[in-house]
Amino acid sequence: MNLIQEIFQHHGADYIRRYDQTIPSRHRKVITAIQKCGTKECGVHLFACDDCRDAHRTGSSCGNRHCPVCQAGKSDEWLHKQLDKILPVNYFMITFTVPQELRRIFRAQPEICYAALFKAAAGALKKLAKDPRHIGCETAGFTGILHTWTRQLEYHPHVHFIVPGGGLNQEGTEWKSSGPEFFVPARPLSAIYRAKLIERLKEADITVPQSVWEVDWVVDIRNVGDGKAALTYLTQYVFRVAIAPSRVIKVADGKVTFRYQRSGEKKWRTSEIELFEFMRRYLQHILPHGFTKVRHYGFMSPNSKTPLQKIRELICRLYEILIPLLPKKALQKKKPWVCEHCGGHIRWHKFIPPKTVESIDSPALC
Repeated sequence: MNLIQEIFQHHGADYIRRYDQTIPSRHRKVITAIQKCGTKECGVHLFACDDCRDAHRTGSSCGNRHCPVCQAGKSDEWLHKQLDKILPVNYFMITFTVPQELRRIFRAQPEICYAALFKAAAGALKKLAKDPRHIGCETAGFTGILHTWTRQLEYHPHVHFIVPGGGLNQEGTEWKSSGPEFFVPARPLSAIYRAKLIERLKEADITVPQSVWEVDWVVDIRNVGDGKAALTYLTQYVFRVAIAPSRVIKVADGKVTFRYQRSGEKKWRTSEIELFEFMRRYLQHILPHGFTKVRHYGFMSPNSKTPLQKIRELICRLYEILIPLLPKKALQKKKPWVCEHCGGHIRWHKFIPPKTVESIDSPALC
């Protein structure tokens, strides 16, 4: 059990009592899920050793995507799938942020606002990529990942896009490259994104303060080479909420101490905040039910009519010859569970639902 789960197990009930009138129902559900994760309240998995047939059992995971326990093992598999989609072109990471003036609105209505953020940012990218002064492609392709926290868990919604440098013509028969160092200009992209997002919010009857027109909207465009390092960096945001359990150092005297790095620094710093404040910061990053935080657009979409293999061939006719010669990073396989008595492999036998756990006659939970 990691320290984040311990915090919610030991103090979740007190947190709910203190904020009973204001805490959203989705926060209550996540607290309950984290508390039960890995215990018999989620059911039990029975295992048996291949050799000595010794029985083992362990509590089932809660399966909640905001749980710091059961999401830990999925990152490598997701990254491996994304790396298989890499095209032989230069990549860019483009980040769209939300100005301070809108964050209160986003926090209050996340389902509407997050969807609007995705649509506005993707729409701005598509529009500028079509401009013949830049790429002039009919179909661009990219993957967006929603990220809502800073390194100190504060609320800062933004979306990162990993973008291959180019796109397809209208017929899907020609690859139009953006060039190795430049995708589209940041300033007009920011202006289009701002107009589209404000329009989306107004369509949802959300009152937007006039001051949003008077501040700069940050859109950051970075060349990230072949895209592999950027994908690896962003993978940590796909299956994690706010903070990795390894960054929590201690919980003592009603306070939580965790480590963080400032942007652009390698030095680790520590921050100490009140226990309930840590829980509040963690919970404010819970997504609306069913919300998709990773979205694929254009020719990167699963519904694209142009297969990625065809795009590779349009980009580089020698791709089929060269790609088998390039080294591939193998997906790391989990080490098998080994019996402590005989060293044999332990394999899954069956699942026992929560309501019938007490009726089974087997050893205590591992």
